[in-house]
Amino acid sequence: MTTMSKPPLTIRLCGPRGFCAGVDRAIQIVVLALKAYGAPVYVRHEIVHNRYVVEGLEAKGAVFVEELNEIPEEHRGQPVVFSAHGVPKTVPADAVARNLFYLDATCPLVSKVHKQAMRHQRLGRHVVLIGHAGHPEVIGTMGQLPEGAVSLVETIEDVDAYVPVDPDNLGYVTQTTLSVDDTAGVIARLTERFPNLTPPSADSICYATTNRQEAVKQAAPGCDLFLIVGAPNSSNSKRLVEVALRAGAKNAILVQRASEIDWERLGPIATVGLSAGASAPEVIVNEIIEAFRARYDTTVELAETVQENEHFLVNRELRDIELTTADMAFVNGE
Repeated sequence: MTTMSKPPLTIRLCGPRGFCAGVDRAIQIVVLALKAYGAPVYVRHEIVHNRYVVEGLEAKGAVFVEELNEIPEEHRGQPVVFSAHGVPKTVPADAVARNLFYLDATCPLVSKVHKQAMRHQRLGRHVVLIGHAGHPEVIGTMGQLPEGAVSLVETIEDVDAYVPVDPDNLGYVTQTTLSVDDTAGVIARLTERFPNLTPPSADSICYATTNRQEAVKQAAPGCDLFLIVGAPNSSNSKRLVEVALRAGAKNAILVQRASEIDWERLGPIATVGLSAGASAPEVIVNEIIEAFRARYDTTVELAETVQENEHFLVNRELRDIELTTADMAFVNGE
């Protein structure tokens, strides 16, 4: 097929997209730990929700486990890394009891939510957490406080059904990766039902989630298709699909790789939006663009709303370790 015979296509490439500072930091911690301590480095749960990243780290010598008791006795001297989503307080306590050396890769913005929840409790408030049941970040946040100190709500219907012991003494926090618009509705209903509800000292939804949703919202009108690169278990990626549809895209789908695109079912398309969740590497975005170039006479337009320059320091134990150019490219998702 010659270039002239390919149908024309415009890709609106969103910016910001892909790795956020918290994800970048978490991946860097694992790579630096492998440099500093050698393989294996154990990681409790997926360091971030992306199979490409996980498999890349496995190839470098990382071993992923669900629980700390899976670490063999002979490797107890090797580090174990806690994922970017955060963990309940019982997990580091278990690591200490097992005499394990651990490195906490919890995103600093998730840690900030933990602190806000603990502050509410310290000031005598019952904590209402807006989030998705079963998500690792929610499990980690609820695990910062004693059992029964946190009530989880996800929807406006949950708020309507919620009956607190003391409705005048509540404080809320949110999961960092929620839909900004959906969460605003839940907060509005909470405030309507409980006028004395105390908000967190700062917005809980992280800058990266907000920025990616805003870019998708701006690019979506007029798109025949919107592709979001991300994993099915990635909360922030799934929210981007919802945002694209709500903002005017005719269709929106979540894909992990170009190989998941069902080209036969796309139908006639002239404009495609493209973004990536906060744990999706840029190399897959480029892979998908090249897959379109092979089939369409493709023009890429950058749909950028803001530039991000946030950077989070890694653990003190790792700051003197230097990474190779190849390591840095992997950490950056390239």
